[in-house]
Amino acid sequence: MQTPLKIAVVGSGLVGSLLAIYLKRAGHTVHVYDRSPDIRTIEFSGRSINLAVSHRGWRTLDEVGLGEEIRKMAVPMEKRAIHSVKNELSYQYYGKEGECIYSISRGELNRKMVSLAEEEGVEFFFNTRIWDVDLATATLFTGEAERGAWDELHYDKVFGSDGAFSRIRHRMQRQNRFNYSQEFLPLGYKELNIPANADGTHKLDKNSLHIWPRKDFMLIALPNNDGSFTCTLFMPFEGENSFDSLKDKETLEAFFAKYFPSTKDEIPKLVEDFFKNPTSTLVTMKCFPWTYSDKVALIGDACHALVPFYGHGMNAGFEDITVLNQMIEQYGNDWHAVFHEYETSRKPNADAIAELSYRNFMEMSSSTADANFLLRKKIEKHFSDKYPELWQPLYSMVTFSYRPYSEALALGDRQKAIMDEVMKTEGIEQKWESAEVEDKIKALLKEIK
Repeated sequence: MQTPLKIAVVGSGLVGSLLAIYLKRAGHTVHVYDRSPDIRTIEFSGRSINLAVSHRGWRTLDEVGLGEEIRKMAVPMEKRAIHSVKNELSYQYYGKEGECIYSISRGELNRKMVSLAEEEGVEFFFNTRIWDVDLATATLFTGEAERGAWDELHYDKVFGSDGAFSRIRHRMQRQNRFNYSQEFLPLGYKELNIPANADGTHKLDKNSLHIWPRKDFMLIALPNNDGSFTCTLFMPFEGENSFDSLKDKETLEAFFAKYFPSTKDEIPKLVEDFFKNPTSTLVTMKCFPWTYSDKVALIGDACHALVPFYGHGMNAGFEDITVLNQMIEQYGNDWHAVFHEYETSRKPNADAIAELSYRNFMEMSSSTADANFLLRKKIEKHFSDKYPELWQPLYSMVTFSYRPYSEALALGDRQKAIMDEVMKTEGIEQKWESAEVEDKIKALLKEIK
């Protein structure tokens, strides 16, 4: 146990709530502040993307004994279900038999995490705006208005887990030598919904992440426990097929009839949900340093916001907690060392998963419907099943292992270079399972480093 401290966590989202549990278990007094109302008391806003929990996220939950309870809320997804424009359906399994990612409602999980943190003794202060922080003294400033009177809240440590547009990070950005960047995609997203059948069953295969890939845009659907699916439409803000082009009921229905015909009966409230739910943005945010002295630290989206195409925003944020906790166990009360080792070990991996997430949009929206890509994946799976000590597919490295993201990215680039050469083999379509192809991969593994 560390020497007990008074610690503030700014942001009551998934990472903030779980971090609060870890800190409370370590013996600290923990207060969580959030400018929004208690999520347990409000309707959701129609702007969430279901979470896909994988190995890294489960590890962080399991280490504090919460995994089994959260698994009851989740639906296992063992594969992608690819819907073509011609209403053809094909499946792509994520990993080996038994390897799944798990769909869970962001809002439902957040509600649960807040309640679990309260049961641990964490105190939450909702509808409380944090306007600034004194980095040197870990003092928070709160008040009704940004230009009005502020109250001072004194702490030993402050953690900023207040998202991509973090107020705590905003203050840190005013330091010398603080690096910061943000990049918005030209795509946005909008939430839609496939309700359950009358008997509560799912209208589509419940153990699949459904994708309607259309190159520059796509629709996805993730299952919920109540028989419904949370759908997300990703598309450009502007252009021929864009949110700007879908201005009325007739245009919207014609667009879906042309590009997503299989959803005609599955999304009964298409028009209502499309024009009611907001169109949200997608941003990648990077910064460094993540800490100030031994007083203030950023965590989760506050220091590495990702686009959602690898499904690792929450998993990466939870892994931040795992690493931070490892440093606490190693260095005890030496918070300078804790913070330094935490940020220097996590920064390269946060950058790597940001790059992987950015790339994966092209795989999901285009490559999943491409015959050449599908053949590459078949060859990789065949080889890795036969020679697991020589080859682990990139997706499995990222999703079904704890290998650092930076290592997975580097190995993935090497594997891509190898597969680029393999795909040049004459007659590869017929001989992809042959000893000739296996021998070529083995040789390339020695050549390409």
